[in-house]
Amino acid sequence: MIALPREPDIAARRFQADVFEKSASVCTCSSAVFVRRFMKSNLAKDMDTDPLSFGVSTPEAALRLIEEEYGASSYGSVRYSEEVLRWMGYLFRYWASAYGESSRNIYRIVGARELCGLFEAYHCLDPDQAIERILESKGLNPQLNIIDKGVKELRRIRNQGKYEYYIIELPELIQLSTEGSEGDAVESASETTPGPK
Repeated sequence: MIALPREPDIAARRFQADVFEKSASVCTCSSAVFVRRFMKSNLAKDMDTDPLSFGVSTPEAALRLIEEEYGASSYGSVRYSEEVLRWMGYLFRYWASAYGESSRNIYRIVGARELCGLFEAYHCLDPDQAIERILESKGLNPQLNIIDKGVKELRRIRNQGKYEYYIIELPELIQLSTEGSEGDAVESASETTPGPK
């Protein structure tokens, strides 16, 4: 199920698109290396958790943060165009916010090189359609992912032991229901006749 967009999500999508676009001119490593670093970074994890409270306000600051986390690199020479990178950044963040998936898991599903290869075919599609087609090509069903998440969440709750329940025996339930419907007559009858308490 897709979440409805909120203003912070939309702003985070635009911000990540700006960061990816800016990486084409600022980063010394290849675009694929940058995308991998970003998607596995603490910044992406923070954006997954809270779309607007991730600690940086400009694309340049975000790029510096990624470089501080991983160190400078000049590895690789293939650079994607700004347009391709912008689309990738927007799509990755859209996927994370709309489907509730972590950036790291999304990158496991589709990496930078593969997504770059899909640009020509998918960049004109609605992001939901592009994501659904990517998942279908991988043999994944977005609905199954939701069910898996629900099962994992129920297991987490069970394992934490943070649930409450009350066991009520059937005779007590019947007695409670008759008391509610018959009112005072049932109360007076229960006072005169002995029974289990």
